[in-house]
Parts: sequence; C-alpha cells; structure tokens
Amino acid sequence: MSLRAPEAEPQTEGLLEALAVSAAREPDRWDATRPGRRLGSRRLRLVRVGLLLSDFGALLLAFLGAGLLLGAAHTSPLDFGLFALTLPAWAIGAKLYGLYDRDGERPDHTTVDDVGRVFHLTMVGTWLLYAAGAVTGIAHPPVAEVIAFSFLTVGAVVLGRSIARAFIRRHHSYLQNTVVVGAGSVGQLIARKFLLHPEYGINIVGFVDAEARELAEDVGHLALLGPPERLQSIVELLDVERVVIAFWDGSHREALELVRSLKDLDVKIDIAPRLHELIGPSVGIHTVEGFPLVGLPSLRLSRSSRLLKRALDVSVSTLGLLIVSPLLALIALAIKLDSRGPVFFRQVRMGAGDRTFSVLKFRTMALDADEQKTALAHLNKHGSSNGGASLFKIPGDPRVTRVGRFLRRYFLDELPQLFNVVRGEMSLVGPRPLILDEDRHVGEWARRRLDLRPGMTGLWQVLGHSAIPFEEMVKLDYLYVTTWSLRNDIALICRTIPVVLRGGGGAY
Repeated sequence: MSLRAPEAEPQTEGLLEALAVSAAREPDRWDATRPGRRLGSRRLRLVRVGLLLSDFGALLLAFLGAGLLLGAAHTSPLDFGLFALTLPAWAIGAKLYGLYDRDGERPDHTTVDDVGRVFHLTMVGTWLLYAAGAVTGIAHPPVAEVIAFSFLTVGAVVLGRSIARAFIRRHHSYLQNTVVVGAGSVGQLIARKFLLHPEYGINIVGFVDAEARELAEDVGHLALLGPPERLQSIVELLDVERVVIAFWDGSHREALELVRSLKDLDVKIDIAPRLHELIGPSVGIHTVEGFPLVGLPSLRLSRSSRLLKRALDVSVSTLGLLIVSPLLALIALAIKLDSRGPVFFRQVRMGAGDRTFSVLKFRTMALDADEQKTALAHLNKHGSSNGGASLFKIPGDPRVTRVGRFLRRYFLDELPQLFNVVRGEMSLVGPRPLILDEDRHVGEWARRRLDLRPGMTGLWQVLGHSAIPFEEMVKLDYLYVTTWSLRNDIALICRTIPVVLRGGGGAY
C-alpha cells in the first residue's frame, strides 16, 4: 500500500529512508514479515524490572547494614527472611508513589527527581512496618536500628537507582522511536535538544509536516516523513513510541483530531505549549469547571525566598571551601610549574541588578591569550554563521595550557568562584555570568535574568554548556529566574556532579 500520493514522492522517499534506519538500529524489534505490526514498547518494562531489582537489593542491603551497625545479633536469618517477605509491599508502595512510571512519561527523568518520593516512601514504610511488627508481636527491632535502616535505605535506593539507570540507558530497548509533528522553528528546536542529549534515549526518526520546510544544518539529516493526516500509518510502520506535537499550520480542530487518532496506538504524546518560553518545571495545572489553566509562579522572588537561597549559598560554599582547600593548593602549584603568569584569572562580569563584579578563576590560558583573540576569531563556534558572535568559544582552543585543559575538562578552574559566592557576588546556582561584551547582546525582557546573582552552575551548564547557542542560553536563564524554587536549585547542584565527573568541559 502506498503511503503517499504519486505527487509526494520525495516524502515517500524520506519515509522509506527512515524505515531502513529504524530497522537497522533496532533489528530485534522489527518483524520483516509484517512491517506494519507494532511489537510494543519495551522501554518501560526494562526500566521497571531494572529499578525493581535495584530497589529490592538496596532494601536488603540496608536491612543487613542497620543490623551490623548495632550488632549482628539483631539480624538473625529468621528476621532477614521475614523482612524479605515484605518486599512485595515495598514494590506496591513505590508503584503508588510513581517511582516506576516516570521514566516512560518523561525522557529527562533522573534519579535526582526520585529523591523526594524515595525519602517520603521510606519514612512512611519503615514506621508502618515497625508498627505492624509491634502490634502483631512478630518483630521488635530497637528504635535505633529502625532509624538507621530508614536512612540507609534512602541512600542505598538512590545510589542503586543511579547505577541501574546507567546500565539501563545503554540497552538498545531503552531507545524510543520518536517523530516530531511540525518541522518549523519550534519543531526543529525540540529535535535539536533531543539530539543533544542521547541519555534521554530518544531516537528522532523524522518530522511530520504537510510542507517541505528548510531544515537547519544540525537537524538536516532527519527525514520529512509525510503530512499529519498520514501520522497513524507512519507510527505503525516505523514502530514509533513517542509523538511530539510541535507547531504547524494546522487548525485547532485538526490538532485535536490528530491526537485523538492515536488513541488506539501504544504511543506517548507530548504537546509543546504555545508560551513555552514562560513555562518551567514549577508550573501547576488547575481547572475552572473542567477547563484547564496553567498557573505560573510569581515572576518575582519574595524576601523569604531570597534569604533561603542566600542561606544555601553561604552554608554550602563555606563548607566547600573547607573541604577543597588542599585541592586548591595543589592546583595553584601545578599552574605555577606549568606556565608563566599568575595563578588566578580575574575578569569583569555583569552581576545582579546590572552591577559589575570581578569573577575569580584559576588561569587556564597563556599570558598573551587576549592578544591572540582577534587572530582566532574565525574559529569561534558561535561566529556569524551561527547567529552572531555573542559568545566566543573555540573547540580545542590553542591558547589553553596543558594544566588548563585538564582544569577546564573537569570545571576545576571555576572552584575559586566559591569565594565570589561567599562575598555575595555570585550564587551556587543561577544565570551564567556574562562578560560585558556578551551582556550588551541581552536586552529588553531578557534583562530579568539579572534579578538573581549569576551562578557557578545552572540550566545552561547542565543541559549542554557551550553546545547551546547564546539566544537559547538567555532564554534558559530567564526561565530559571522567573520559575525559581529551592528544590530546583538542589536538583541542579545534584545534576552538576555527573557533568563534572564525565568531564563535560573538555572541548572548550
């Protein structure tokens, strides 16, 4: 059966190309005798089994660990066997808390997002188990052992889930074939973000659009599969498991019919909101007689929120300086032995409220780095061909010293900024601190990014660092400032750790 009318041959060709790519990437999910048959998504099953085994192992280890902390006599084989019988109840509780479903719903879900639910479930489950044992007379563990078990469980479950997800995301069944409906600027932006993050497990098969649009260079390899009215056939033929509805020229009624046409297919549906620049993770949905409304948080932080953020900055940065002070001394010595020049590098940056400050970093470049900047301008990753030279980033910058390259790779050159945080010029989490030449490209509404102090880390650093264009970075900063919450700050700090350990700064 032909999927396209004869006059749409180029899009049919794109569909066949995507068909071949999908079959090559996931051969075990492809039924050559029945190419239209959907074999079902195995991603969610893979995640559920992996996390379930991880949770069971963590609970058993925590139980043994609590007994060992207070004496082996408290952990008899009978006690261990009785506790093992409660594991199905723990699994049911985790299911009720949504701890096995979020990975299938949200591609960017991480273990950090589970911490709150894991903590709550553990505390509730532990004391319910203690109460049940006391009432029935089956078990009478010491209260100290119960407390030790609860905290060991939180740590073991979080660590176990991190390790389990690291292995799960390497499995081919974790990949989800995905199509983006709408090949305009928003659709291409969504595809670009998925391509930037392979850890999401999203295999972008192509775009669905009625018009043959011009694609940007970084998404130009993706196929135009056909018009929206053929979406159901495309989903079935390419074993698509996720459909992202971006903007296209269809009407509101056509969009509703498109989504409803997928109701009988096993696919996840994501819809890009119209005012996506304003909608962050802290928005809430409420209804007025069944009509959904998206409630945005206040666009200005309260005095108490600012005090809370500052308290986090001072406590963590002070403790951090005490812990890393020996490392700071070693880095300073390595810089002095490697190249001529001072240990520290100071540069004027734009801070909160349009007040400038001097950012402190370890020197990673040769002394004449500024003099070489003009001669190397043609190597700028963010040059005029990419929308203006708002940022100056050179892959494999020749001005960087040997020690500097290592420091940049693991973001160690930014450790002295802890002093900026203590002095109140920066925050642990916040907008990127721009140099003055970069800041002059920020205008009008985007100046709101300066309502909060610049941060050592933030959305830009965690989501892609130098791979994110300047304009997109400014939007991320604006979104962070206007949707701030302490929970998001803590989550971003936690998400920064694996970025540092992976050495995400090595190329720049």
